[in-house]
Amino acid sequence: MDEDLVESEVGFAGLGLRPELLRALLSLGYEEPTPIQREAIPPVLAGHDLVGQAATGTGKTAAFALPILQSLTADRTAGPQALALVPTRELAEQVSQAVHRYGRELNVRVLPVYGGQPIGRQLQALQRGVQVVVGTPGRVLDHISRGTLDLSDVRTVVLDEADEMLDMGFAEDIEAILAETPDERQTVLFSATMPPRIDAIARRHLREPVRIRMGREDSAPGEMPLVRQSAYIVGRPHKAAALGRILDVEAPTAAIVFCRTREEVDQVTEALNGRGYRAEALHGGMSQDQRDRVMGRLRGGSTELLVATDVAARGLDVEQLTHVINFNVPSAPEAYVHRIGRVGRAGREGVAITLAEPREQRMLKAIERLIGRRIPIERLPTVTDLRARRLELTRASLQAALEDDGLERFRVVIDSLTDDYDIENVALAAVKLLHEAAGGDVDEPEIPSPAPARRDKETRQRPTDSGVTRLFVGLGRRVGLRPQDLVGAIAGESGLPARDIGAIQITDRFSLVEVPDSAAERVIKALSQATIRGRRPTVRRERPGR
Repeated sequence: MDEDLVESEVGFAGLGLRPELLRALLSLGYEEPTPIQREAIPPVLAGHDLVGQAATGTGKTAAFALPILQSLTADRTAGPQALALVPTRELAEQVSQAVHRYGRELNVRVLPVYGGQPIGRQLQALQRGVQVVVGTPGRVLDHISRGTLDLSDVRTVVLDEADEMLDMGFAEDIEAILAETPDERQTVLFSATMPPRIDAIARRHLREPVRIRMGREDSAPGEMPLVRQSAYIVGRPHKAAALGRILDVEAPTAAIVFCRTREEVDQVTEALNGRGYRAEALHGGMSQDQRDRVMGRLRGGSTELLVATDVAARGLDVEQLTHVINFNVPSAPEAYVHRIGRVGRAGREGVAITLAEPREQRMLKAIERLIGRRIPIERLPTVTDLRARRLELTRASLQAALEDDGLERFRVVIDSLTDDYDIENVALAAVKLLHEAAGGDVDEPEIPSPAPARRDKETRQRPTDSGVTRLFVGLGRRVGLRPQDLVGAIAGESGLPARDIGAIQITDRFSLVEVPDSAAERVIKALSQATIRGRRPTVRRERPGR
């Protein structure tokens, strides 16, 4: 086994995971478990039921995926050995991919099951045999009713983001699915919040569960750092350019850029050095001597940017540090709090900046819940902003020179030039030379900046009338249909975000729901194949005159 794994008993190796999983984690650049992983993996490995209160982005996928993979047997002729229920197709894909990556040395067969995907492909995979199924409740129940998914061999059931599944109207589906699994199964439940109905499910379906709550630690009065926090929404292909642009505007004295993996550390370091910064990498693949030399250069001022993983930066304390920059949204909200605590000390204001991909905005909200405040989303600096900033730096350099006493020896140059040129033009020429020597004007393309599509669960934005299609759904109050049932079915089976679903009108026999024109056909197809309130509805565009 790799020496790093043997020596790092405080890391994943200390959790008792099998060598194949440790090697996969090491190759992915994961050096140390997050708090939820450290707390959850041992009891789940030991066979206990578990209730974990943890928000999106805390690393809970690995907290249940690794124990599931640890317990898999080589028998692929029986039915699935593990089932993970999730609220949306995006999360089903994400969890499925994670299980596949962690278990690649085990040749694990994992199948994502959700609406909006050809069911024939899912049927073929189920017939060949899979060990782990990850799916949305509606499509899982659909397979059960078809007789194509047998859960009698399931040993572990995971309810991930349980509160969101209930908000989407999946409560009855979850109950029906659990009824198809063995009584002696292990059940693991994760939820960002713990309302009474979640606790009721835990009491009804879990046996003496271990309870874990990853919450915010209260700070003593006066200990909270003075940190200006902000975030930028940036697409993955443009993140390195955006980081350079932000650094150009911020001009930090000394900064740490946090990355998730060693490979990312090396890539970001190379990109920053190519932009003219003095950046150094710091990660777990370096010897202690190498790390000490890097830290010495940072403290001595010959390095201005440190690019590091969380593990490599553990225990780091740099007095002159002014900025902490998250190249990604941290995988655990607690990690964010720990990182920003490195700046804003001793009464000095520090700066914490996070680059978030559009899909990471939910993780950003989890951090906001933990710290109890909003993180403002800023507009990326434009080329015009950057040019103005560089001119400001040129002006500041000139002001500093004007306050210096060593100017007299340059008077001879001024005297010789002012015989032929206006003194103001001489000054402008000097400013031009200084400005160009410092990098000059920026000549680079603008960076696309996706709009921050932030939302709260309590509100739903409706599409504009000009781009709306109203759909007829042949179910109504007579079968107990509620608005949340429709929202849950549409979001879970078609992948349309709940915020994009418009007005819903429910009558005794049918319902009308507004969706964007561009998603209408996808929603019709998905709902026509879904089971809502135990029934397969008729779904079509509303006929004129209704």
